[in-house]
Amino acid sequence: MFDQSSRPQPPVADRRPHPRRHHGDVFDDPYEWLRDKANPEVIELLNAENTYADAMTAHLEGLRQELFDDIKVRTQETDLSVPSFTRHRGGDAWWYYSRTVEGSAYQLYCRAPATDRDHAPQLGEAEIPGEQVLLDANLESQGHEFFSLGALTVSPDGTLLAFSVDNSGDERYDLWVRRLDLQQIDDGGQPDALGAGQAGGPVVTDIAHGATWAGQQHLFYQRVDEAWRPHQVWLHTLGSDPSSDVLVFEETDERYWVGVDASRDENWIVIHNGSKLTSEAFLLPAAQPTAKPVRVAEKVEGVEYGVEVGDGVLYLLHNQNSPDFEVSSCPLVWDESAGELAPRHRWTSVAAPAEGVRYTAVEAYRDFVVVSRRRDGIAGVQVHRGDDVTHLEFPEQVYDAQTTGSEDIDTDRFQLTYTSLVTPTTVHDYLVDRGELVQLKQTQVRDHPVRGAYRPEDHVSERQWARATDGTLIPLSIVRRRDTPLDGTAPCLLYGYGSYEISIPPAFAVSRLSLLDRGFVFVIAHIRGGGEMGRAWYENGKTLTKKNTFTDFVDSARWLVDNGYTSSDRLVAEGRSAGGLLMGAIANLAPDLFAGVHAGVAFVDALTTILDPSLPLTVTEWEEWGDPLHDPEVYAYMRGYSPYENIAPVQYPAILATTGLNDTRVYYVEPTKWVQQLRHTIPKEVARPVLQKTEMVAGHAGVTGRYDQWKERAWELAWIIDVAGQHPGHD
Repeated sequence: MFDQSSRPQPPVADRRPHPRRHHGDVFDDPYEWLRDKANPEVIELLNAENTYADAMTAHLEGLRQELFDDIKVRTQETDLSVPSFTRHRGGDAWWYYSRTVEGSAYQLYCRAPATDRDHAPQLGEAEIPGEQVLLDANLESQGHEFFSLGALTVSPDGTLLAFSVDNSGDERYDLWVRRLDLQQIDDGGQPDALGAGQAGGPVVTDIAHGATWAGQQHLFYQRVDEAWRPHQVWLHTLGSDPSSDVLVFEETDERYWVGVDASRDENWIVIHNGSKLTSEAFLLPAAQPTAKPVRVAEKVEGVEYGVEVGDGVLYLLHNQNSPDFEVSSCPLVWDESAGELAPRHRWTSVAAPAEGVRYTAVEAYRDFVVVSRRRDGIAGVQVHRGDDVTHLEFPEQVYDAQTTGSEDIDTDRFQLTYTSLVTPTTVHDYLVDRGELVQLKQTQVRDHPVRGAYRPEDHVSERQWARATDGTLIPLSIVRRRDTPLDGTAPCLLYGYGSYEISIPPAFAVSRLSLLDRGFVFVIAHIRGGGEMGRAWYENGKTLTKKNTFTDFVDSARWLVDNGYTSSDRLVAEGRSAGGLLMGAIANLAPDLFAGVHAGVAFVDALTTILDPSLPLTVTEWEEWGDPLHDPEVYAYMRGYSPYENIAPVQYPAILATTGLNDTRVYYVEPTKWVQQLRHTIPKEVARPVLQKTEMVAGHAGVTGRYDQWKERAWELAWIIDVAGQHPGHD
């Protein structure tokens, strides 16, 4: 029982009848009117929710400041990324890198002249010789509450910079081009813009985030349709009126997304076109940007392939013969009149299908090929030189290793990042000729004034396996302090996602140390619907098997309780986006198993969204969730798990829903409706607090600027600590 008499009262939205009729089922959706954010009543409600959330968590202000200070003091605020070596056409070579400066919220993107690959600029140099600031995001963000950088790309000869910016969070970008030789940032001048219209203005507006150079005068970019689907590739010629831009490629099938990129050697433009189950690629020479794109290989329904251009060779990552993919190659011979450049009968195996291995990426260089893979839920890397294959080895049981590549096709090395739940992100060069990993940098964790130095050996990182109800073993990545007891008394944060074949890496996070220092166990449940255990793992957690995602998470939580890692009154669950759908579903399935649930940008009104093809992304999502609009079986299945429709009149965990008003991926209305329905349905005599926090100028990824991001995470962590009973003021 919770005494509500002294608490602030939550906002209550009107219930307005709105029957939804499909396949003989009628569902009254009384909060659907909240979808109209142009309605002043809606904004008033969201502001009232923020006021209520602030009032209900006012006792956590000191803890929030403490957590923010934890993150800030442990972060190396003035820092330098590992420079990347690039040789431009014309022979000039540069180191490209980003810098952060203490007190500044955003990065500076820079370059400095390079003499060779072995003497990169280092943090601590009083002045980097010849440094040129390409873009200072701190200057660009001035006057904007929200600032998100999309494209940031230098022309092949190194003289022009193209970049795109979103200032609202709706992921619509404006594209700018600047002459690098005219930049005068150091003395306060403004770089010139290249394009039609006002000096200093964008070249094109309202586009998707990317931009790709073709030579010095042409840029490819994408436009999105009303459903926010990138469906067109356009070509812009610098200095011309954007109204004369050329439509290069268009996909009318609403299941498909279009992307465009340049090959590593910058000789080819690659257009990618794919749904969640089927894909294809097209090529055209960068030197002939108006040439007709030619298909690489015929599109086959249910077959995916991606293209990497090597030295006169096409490498294809595909699932034609194996659901877990393989890598093949084919000679690249350009023929604009050809129906396809790489017919399947010409494909030669490079990395054949292997039991228990899911191939995820391929990178091609002049003398070697790098293949990324996943085995037993762990990411790995292998290097191919002719018939020789080297598998890179790493020391820990649970880790993540990802290639970050090289911009130079003629390189003798490539970069990769290594991290684990206890190891800060570490950047290496892999020297291919020597077969040697050389550490370039490890993210520094600065000493805490109270808790002292961070020591990985004070922590335990492990892999455990929970058994699902159907017998499936679910991998769990777990970290805790070595002195944290396993007698059920420890608080625990259990994180999950489980959709789109996305794998959640067991990566280090400075902010997480604040939980571990307070005795928390942190766990990632690698549940079905994700990609950790291969394509079958994904297939068994989507469409008509989606409920496996939710029951896997519940079974993982029960395993943690049964094995002494925590107890149900100290266990908090967290997930974002599709992971927010997971949070809504598990709150309905097992409300007594969790003390609290944090659902970020939560897809909790999934059925309403997937029923409406006019909404952003809906049609492209039918291959993930099924098509409830036309298929009554899918409708009934989703009707049975969609969180909003299945709230029961029982005690729920404490709930925190966070969202952004300008989110185009998961509308703010979904968590808003969910919160109202929870409060309406849960009996007041057993109701725990249900809170909603909305960023009024932000999108799917939340606020921008690192200090605001730290404050946002500190707010969430304080709530988690409080709900788990670890804050002295916990009620």
